[in-house]
Amino acid sequence: METSSTTSATSSIVTALGGGSGIDMTALATNLANAQFAGRIDRLSARSETLDRQISAASGLKSMLLSLSTSLGERLRTGDLSPQPQIVNASIAQGTLTGVPVQGGTYALEVTALAKGQTLASPAYAAATTPTGSGTLTLRFGTVAGAAFTEDTAHAVVDITIAPGSTLASVASSINAARAGVTAYVANTTEGAKLVLKGSEGAANGFVLEAAEDPVEPGLSALAWTPAAAPGQLLGQASDAAYKIDGLPMTSASNRASNAIPGVSLRLTGTNTGAPTSITFSDPASAISTAMQDLTAALNEVAGELRTQTNPSTGDLARDRGAQSLRRVLSQLAGNVVMPNAASNAPRTMADLGLSTQRDGSFALDGQRLAASLASDPQGAAAMFTTGLHGIYATIDKLSRSAGSISDPGALGGSITRYTARKAEISKDQAKLTEQQEAMRAQMVARFAATDTRVGASRATLSFLQNQIAAWNAQNSN
Repeated sequence: METSSTTSATSSIVTALGGGSGIDMTALATNLANAQFAGRIDRLSARSETLDRQISAASGLKSMLLSLSTSLGERLRTGDLSPQPQIVNASIAQGTLTGVPVQGGTYALEVTALAKGQTLASPAYAAATTPTGSGTLTLRFGTVAGAAFTEDTAHAVVDITIAPGSTLASVASSINAARAGVTAYVANTTEGAKLVLKGSEGAANGFVLEAAEDPVEPGLSALAWTPAAAPGQLLGQASDAAYKIDGLPMTSASNRASNAIPGVSLRLTGTNTGAPTSITFSDPASAISTAMQDLTAALNEVAGELRTQTNPSTGDLARDRGAQSLRRVLSQLAGNVVMPNAASNAPRTMADLGLSTQRDGSFALDGQRLAASLASDPQGAAAMFTTGLHGIYATIDKLSRSAGSISDPGALGGSITRYTARKAEISKDQAKLTEQQEAMRAQMVARFAATDTRVGASRATLSFLQNQIAAWNAQNSN
């Protein structure tokens, strides 16, 4: 309402202007107010535009580094830059890299038994809705061997409360809700409904089931089981996986064998007793050569943009600390050790894979040096392309994170934060100047309105006097 009133009052004044002096007092007041503040407004606008360009330039460089890091990491995760394990008989096992440098070569794999979990069935009930009684079921874990059970005291005992009014189906739900490593379901067999319990893989994950009945609602003890009391209910015994690597017998508590071959985890999926299959490793040389060419090109894009933005005469980031810091880091990138844990003769820097920095800050790839490294130590070169703590990806990722840090005033992220804060201050100053300019304009409009009124009054008086004198002169001439 206040703004509307002010506007209305101003409009009234504007309407009244020009009637006395004939001068456009509103335009005069506006021009004077504009002239008073034009210099400061132009300086703030120019500074704001400069900050916009600086924010855009720094953000662009930050985005380029993030894109490089992300794309390199994704490429590594697809596995084409490392010597991938290849199993001739793919139905026996699948192999994945663990991040530890692999030794390469050829290995023989023979799987004689897969790991299994214990499977247990209860006595038959009329239906899944048959009441079972209430109380507590207790799971104890360990090794089942014939009629004997050896408890694993390191494996926590699990108590499961069976509420009053429970049925066979609700008992299964209670067991599953306990998340004890044992799952349950009701099987509708030809003999009737049975509660089936399935444990985790591995011989040590066998289990017995104890029952403590509620005297008010008995019957739960029918679900209790030990190997000595009811061996016929044991449908499958828990067991470890058994396999051989190069003829050496090994076991695993699950079908995931993580240390069978250095750097490789095996997921066993079938058996091939007496018919070993081979595990070999792909040659990543071609993929590494392509990756180094792509990396060099991507780094040159970053270096080219950085060179443009830091040009002393035309660059928006010519004196930016974050941009200058990035230039220093990039100039040292090729020679930095990215594999501190590598063997003495193994590739340790990106320069060992042919990357070099030119005088103008651009990058070049020495194909002969890259080929020599791949020929002399293909495993060492491949080890540089992992998603672990060390290597090319870790170095580029660290570079991207450091450059994007908003808490570091010497990084691009810090520059963006600083420029954004300054732009916010300028926006506040611009708003304040606009208010001051409008206040001055309104003040001058009011003053000029009064002046125009006085001028109008003076002109009216002058006109009256002129008319009187003309009348007197006319009388005297007669």
